[in-house]
Amino acid sequence: MDQRKPVLTDRRLLIVDDHPLFRQGIRRLIEENSDFTVVAEASNGHEAIRQADIYKPDITMIDVQLPGVTGLNIARILKKQHPSMRIVILSMHIDDDRLFEAVRVGASAFLTKDMEGPDLVRSLEQVAMGEQIINVAVLSRPDLARRVLTEFRHLTGEGGPSERPLSNRQRLPLSVREIEVLDCVAQGLSNKEIADALYITEQTVKNHMTAVLRKLSVDDRVQAVLCAVKNGWIEITPPVSEQPASHSANS
Repeated sequence: MDQRKPVLTDRRLLIVDDHPLFRQGIRRLIEENSDFTVVAEASNGHEAIRQADIYKPDITMIDVQLPGVTGLNIARILKKQHPSMRIVILSMHIDDDRLFEAVRVGASAFLTKDMEGPDLVRSLEQVAMGEQIINVAVLSRPDLARRVLTEFRHLTGEGGPSERPLSNRQRLPLSVREIEVLDCVAQGLSNKEIADALYITEQTVKNHMTAVLRKLSVDDRVQAVLCAVKNGWIEITPPVSEQPASHSANS
């Protein structure tokens, strides 16, 4: 009798990295600490495309630095050929340019290789549930968030809020509390931090965000924030620590 565990929906992984030891370590970590199944491995872009066509993974983890075709270009190809596939980008470090490109190709997550094993598994769980956890990284970097907004406007052929007459801007469909939650999201706060800031529960935060996504007809938090900024409902501002210090009266 076949004793192998059944492969659950949204639990099939493809690992793409040119270092065999790293692939083997990631595979062991995932299979020993979760119910994800690694259906295939690839060491370069061509293998990744072939394995994706054969095994149809739900999630593909791609090293950003691959020999030949880069990881981000492979991600772009895979998303085009398999639109429902979720992409997780792996990198030694995060920089704005790579993060920006990861957003453009439709990646669900951008993770660093120095993260702890439980954090990696937790991130994969979130991606499997359809979360775009790359949003947290984007929204925590105000300059990058503005860059993404500019790209969004360019792709949709729309100008910024100040470039369009008020009559052409979408009327505010959100409640005051929903705007407060969305503003916190734009500041890069987690659900727990939002709950603490607004004196509500994390579940209430999630309920508000679900309502926001539905009312704005968007798929994730980044799109919701971009929609709100585009219509002038909120602004993306640097954290207090990044804002210029005000001069004291004695200066």
